[in-house]
Amino acid sequence: MTTKNNLLVELFVEELPPKALRKLGEAFANVLRDQLVAAGLADAGSVLTPYASPRRLAAHLTNVAAQAADKAVSQKLMPVSVGLDASGNATPALLKRLGALGADASAVPELRRAMDGKAEALFYESTAKGATLAEGLQKALAEAIAKLPIPKVMSYQLESGCELPGWTSVSFVRPAHALVALHGDTVVPVEALGLQAGRETHGHRFEALVDPVVLRDANSYAQQMQDEGAVIPGFEARRAEIARQLAEAAIKVGGGTQPINDDALLDEVTALVERPNVLTCEFEREFLDVPQECLILTMKANQKYFPLLDAHGRLTHKFLVVSNINPADASAVIGGNERVVRPRLADAKFFFDQDRKKSLASRVESLGKVVYHNKLGTQGQRVERVMRIAHAIGEQIGAPTGDAHLAPRAVQAAQLAKADLVTDMVGEFPELQGIMGRYYALHDGLEHTVADAIEDHYKPRFAGDELPRSNVGIVVALADKLETLVGMFGIGNLPTGDRDPFALRRHALGVIRMLIERNLSLDLRTMLSDAYAAFSAHRGGEIALNDPTDALEAFIYDRLAGSLREQGASAQEVEAVLSPRPQRLAEVPKLLAAVRAFAALPEAPALAAANKRIGNILKKSPEADAHVSELLLKEPAEKALHAAMQKVVPQANSQFEAGDYTASLQTLAALRDPVDAFFDGVMVNAEQSDLRLNRLGLLMILHGAMNRVAQLERLAA
Repeated sequence: MTTKNNLLVELFVEELPPKALRKLGEAFANVLRDQLVAAGLADAGSVLTPYASPRRLAAHLTNVAAQAADKAVSQKLMPVSVGLDASGNATPALLKRLGALGADASAVPELRRAMDGKAEALFYESTAKGATLAEGLQKALAEAIAKLPIPKVMSYQLESGCELPGWTSVSFVRPAHALVALHGDTVVPVEALGLQAGRETHGHRFEALVDPVVLRDANSYAQQMQDEGAVIPGFEARRAEIARQLAEAAIKVGGGTQPINDDALLDEVTALVERPNVLTCEFEREFLDVPQECLILTMKANQKYFPLLDAHGRLTHKFLVVSNINPADASAVIGGNERVVRPRLADAKFFFDQDRKKSLASRVESLGKVVYHNKLGTQGQRVERVMRIAHAIGEQIGAPTGDAHLAPRAVQAAQLAKADLVTDMVGEFPELQGIMGRYYALHDGLEHTVADAIEDHYKPRFAGDELPRSNVGIVVALADKLETLVGMFGIGNLPTGDRDPFALRRHALGVIRMLIERNLSLDLRTMLSDAYAAFSAHRGGEIALNDPTDALEAFIYDRLAGSLREQGASAQEVEAVLSPRPQRLAEVPKLLAAVRAFAALPEAPALAAANKRIGNILKKSPEADAHVSELLLKEPAEKALHAAMQKVVPQANSQFEAGDYTASLQTLAALRDPVDAFFDGVMVNAEQSDLRLNRLGLLMILHGAMNRVAQLERLAA
């Protein structure tokens, strides 16, 4: 019986890139497991545990066999007519093929005959020896290394075995120094990156109790690394320990403080330390006069610190550091981190104080010197376009509600929205664009709605992000995103399957969300046309732009369709609602609800099928028009349908105009029986042309009424 045991493989390397560590660890472990399963050395029940720390990638896999089971192999040799002569003896061709497989003429009587297509063929049955663990792991290890999602490869010379400089070198993400491969307590003789597998690895650079750490067996790995090597090798375990220590340190600070919630920062810090030790530090309270976004960003981005927020979400003067050492007296570590952060905060304060010496309005002119895109002009020209688009949208939203101030405020916010791009603070921290613009606008004495709009015009920045907080912000955000979409589509700079450098998909989804979630009665095509017109109206020369309205409209509907499907709508429902291209996207949720309610009616399948049939008939009858003469209604079924339509269609249209789409479709469901009777008893394409045209006109009116809410034929099976 084949021996089974748990397997451990570890590559000990120099410090790995922190932002890629988690993916590297998962990829290394997963490929190893998949390759061993494919080789028959592990099975679907084998439990995989990946490990990844700054200086190691490792995997622990349960239930791994020392040798894979033998497998029966059936190999097709050749047709019987080619392999055997008329007397049934083997031909030279058959003997040569058998020889290549390590067999001779004695195997001929044992060959299996079976039909292969239309001809009978000869098959050689043999048993393939199962791969040993050393063979299978060697291949799996090579595959795991080759398939690592390495951000950037390093080439380095091996430490030994090379007589001349550069004679033997390898390429890997970082120089590798040790390889461990243990099956139970037995070393598996494999090699990788010029290293021979053993049982020795290394722990923490400074705090390991022993060096090297000699692993007893595969199962002792995690515990020995923690006890002897002072390392928590598992990424998830180390991440959980850091989160625990952060929460514990915040409780000790008191006052309801909480460390800032940032998963990306937590992941990066987890990838930087092997033995986390959270320490509490502080800075001078005077720095809290600087906008907290600036201080938080500099602490997170530059120093990988965790700022502490009070119970109201305000930044405190204390922060948490995740150290990689655990000295008996941590005062030197704390003092060092406090000294390091102070100049960073001082820079932020300096930038903030200097920026406020000039108003945002005075900076707008400088945008004319900042290139936005070589085919779309400067940021200054872009601002002019956004202002024009914002004015058009502001007029459309403000007029029905009597808000005469909306458009002027939106234009003012649009003019200033990009001005903070030429400030020192945003030059140092581009992530603060918009945020700093709001602070500077408030400092300049501008209205809160205008200041908020300057920050909010970038929203929504990602899936699930909040929308702008006021109509002024909504108008400027729409204008900004439409300007980007129209400009990029107009110069042919379209997103591809895996590339979208200008985030056009995100911009389109942002437009969709604002129109729908704020229930804005704006016409999509009108907005696109207004945005396109803004490109020919600015000063400083014409922008060579093709009209992108049709392509961009299709792109937005495609984004909307994908969004609706992600929210649970079926493909049929989405197609039914979006095929007529409803221009007011705010109506789409109500249209979708109406279609769902209609689809649940017992009359729905028959009416959807009839609608599809009517559509096919009308496509072949271009001469038809929506006109019916009662004098030409001859058959009882067409008279009954006409009478039913005279009663039902006006009611359904009235409900549609009132926005009650569900009631409109349910009213039309009453036409099922007269429609079925019409197709059962009436020949639409009558030989007499006036009768045919009259019947086509009746169907055209019916088709138009049935498809005002949605294309019901899309619901047909």
